[in-house]
Order: sequence, then structure tokens, then C-alpha cells
Amino acid sequence: MKAVIQRVNKASCTVDGAITGSIEKGLLVYFGVDKGDDASLLPRFLDKIIKLRCFEDGNGKMNLSVLDSDGGVLFISQFTLSADVYHGNRPSFDSAESPDKAEMIYESAVRYLREKGIRTETGVFGAHMEISYINDGPVTFCLDSACFPGKS
Repeated sequence: MKAVIQRVNKASCTVDGAITGSIEKGLLVYFGVDKGDDASLLPRFLDKIIKLRCFEDGNGKMNLSVLDSDGGVLFISQFTLSADVYHGNRPSFDSAESPDKAEMIYESAVRYLREKGIRTETGVFGAHMEISYINDGPVTFCLDSACFPGKS
């Protein structure tokens, strides 16, 4: 699994002219699933995102998580995070999980975030989406489950 995590002042997703999700202060998370990824990694992966201390405290230090700051999450499926762009000029998506399995993992991730009490908004899996946001900082992080210590 891969994620690009952006601290935002606001973000929204529009599909076919209709807003499908929007947040004020919080995290915009682009989420991709690679072949072989398994939902058993979701708790560890998502906990890393929601506990990431990337919001400023009263002293201007990044000491607060999205949980601590009462922020929301706009969670967007993004299969292109699995692209191989190192060979040739056309991205290869061979390492992306099949849409059916990826959607199942994506939906499980959304449920997990909501069960943790995070106000979670979404796009539409597999749809052409237009994302608007104001990045705060800018503050952007990349997370790859393949880099987790002890992952086999």
C-alpha cells in the first residue's frame, strides 16, 4: 500500500460536477494498493497516518495528529501510486492490484478510519475525480507499507 498525505486547510473531490466529499482542516490522503497487499496491514498503515504528528501545537511545533487537531480526512483512491515510471516514458501499472481487490481494501480502509472516529470523506473509487485543495505548509509525506520495519 502507498499513500501520499498532505496537510490541508481544505480539500474537496468532485465527480461529474457533484462534490462527493469535502473537509476543512485535515489530511488529503491519496491511497493506492499494490498487487499482493493484504487488508491485514491496514490497521498499522492507517494508524501511522492518523497518528502522524504533522499539525502545529500552540508553540508552532508539529506535535499534533489529525486526531489531536480534530481534523478530517479526504481519502482518495489513487491506483497511479503503483506506477512504474522508471522504464520508458509510459507508466506501467502492472504492479497495481486488480480493481475488485483494491476497492475492497479501499472500502475497508474507509470503514477503519470512521470506526476510529475520524471524520472521513471520500471520492468515488475508479471514477475520474477532480481534487481541489489548499496545502498547508506545504506539508506532504509519502508512506509505503513495503518500508515498514519487520514487513515480510
